[in-house]
Order: sequence, then structure tokens, then C-alpha cells
Amino acid sequence: MAPPGGPRPGWSRRAQYGLFFSFLAAVAGLVIGLVLLGLSLVAPKSYAAVRGVALDATAPVTSGLREVTATVGGIFTGAGNYWDAAHQNARLKRERELMLQRIIEAKAISLENRELKATLQLREHSRAPVAMGRVVGSSFSSPRRYAIFSAGTSDGVRVGMPVRTAQGLIGRVIDTGALASRVLLVSDRASIIPARILRSGQPIISQGRGDGTIDLRPLEVGRNPFKPGDIVITSGTGGLYPPLVPIARVVRLDDDGAIALPLADPASTSFAMVEEPYEPEAVAEEAGGSTDTQ
Repeated sequence: MAPPGGPRPGWSRRAQYGLFFSFLAAVAGLVIGLVLLGLSLVAPKSYAAVRGVALDATAPVTSGLREVTATVGGIFTGAGNYWDAAHQNARLKRERELMLQRIIEAKAISLENRELKATLQLREHSRAPVAMGRVVGSSFSSPRRYAIFSAGTSDGVRVGMPVRTAQGLIGRVIDTGALASRVLLVSDRASIIPARILRSGQPIISQGRGDGTIDLRPLEVGRNPFKPGDIVITSGTGGLYPPLVPIARVVRLDDDGAIALPLADPASTSFAMVEEPYEPEAVAEEAGGSTDTQ
């Protein structure tokens, strides 16, 4: 007969003990359950007291579990709210940028409409214009000051015709194509215009300086007749430019003259109008007999 084997490993004993105590716990639980069931049937009041004691005993645990659950739920809820707020903030920023773009576009359209309306009103209150169009470009850094006008010989535009806006005189046409014209601005050195001071009516000469400003000189040497803020208008002398058209505003005095800025800035002007010379016959005679730069 084979000798008996060695002792069982320790883990086997622990497993047996575990099974035994588990069996005892199950039996104890069953007994306690049966006792409580019988107590609830036989003596409901006593059972209510026992249930109250059990509730008191488990209340701290239940409360702790509730707080943990609330904390975890609050963390997830806060994270969700933060994500929603970030998403809404990004959406509001996009909507704000779009709204600002729309506002800028609306302001640009409103400004263009005001300029067009002013030009149309000018057309109603002035001599019959030759053509209306846009100032599509102008020189800034060059000493020669020109602008491109979106009307040409096909619209009746000819060399020498004055160009103006509702704000004032821009210059005169010096070159034409079928669809566009080149305008010599009042701020060009070659632009010499007979003018008057609106405040006093004193005749003066307006000549461009080539830097975007205009040099104003009185016909009579003596006391400086200008004051800062004076408005200078065309006089009609020479027959090219009609009288009473605003040219520039005095910004500073210079010896016996003044420096002025044009009232009609081609850089910020959208619409302009070409007119016939004020006295076409006089201009034709002058052009035939000389090469005056007026």
C-alpha cells in the first residue's frame, strides 16, 4: 500500500476555511432574515424599532456614498458646462466677427449711396453734365498728380473738360480713351486755377504743389489775405472752370500766401461728374492761340 501523501498545501486549507465561513455567513444571514420576517409578522412595532436602528446605523455610510456620488456628478456636470460654454463662446465670437463684417459693408454701402445722392443732386442743380462715372484710381507718391475716370470719348468726354464732385473740383481732363480718361488733379504742379477767397471775394491764384496740397497766392502783393479755415472757390476767369466751385480749405499761412488741402479727395471719392468748359469759345480761342496750363 502506497504511503499517504504529504500534508496539503496551505492555500487548500485557506480555501476550505473560506468556504466554511462563507457557509456560516449565509446560514447566519438566512437565520437573521427569517427572524426579521417573523418579527415583522408577529410584532410589527418591534420590527419598526429594529428597522430604525438599522437605518441609523447605515445612515453615515449612505450619506458618505451620496456625497461621493454628488461630487463625481458635479465634476462631470461642471466639465460638460465648461465645454458647452467654450463652444458657445467660440460661436459667439464667429457671429460677432460676421456682424462686424456686415456693419463695415453696410457703412461702405451707405457712404457710397450718400456720395451718389450728392452727385445726383449736384447734377440737378448744375449745368447739363457731359458724363458721370467713378474715380477708379489716383496717384499718391508721384510728384505728378493724376486720377483715372471711368468715362471716355464714347461718353462725350473731351480733353480740357473740368471734373468735379459734390465736395468740390477734382481737376480737368488731359487725356482720353474710348472708355476712360486721365484727369490732372488740382494738387498737381501743372494745375493753375483762377480762384477767389469765399469769405472776402478777393481774387487769387491756386497752384498745386505736387505733394497733395495747394499753394495759394494773392494777385496783389501786400498783406496776407488768408485765414486758417478759409474756403477757396473758382472765379470763372479764363472760361475753363465754372465759378463758385469749391477747390480747397486753408490749413496754414505761408509768408504772403497759404497752403490748402483739396476739398475733393480722389482717394476717398467714388463718383464724379464731367462738365463742359464754362466758356467753350473762350477756351477754344485760348487753346488755339497759346498753350496755357489752366
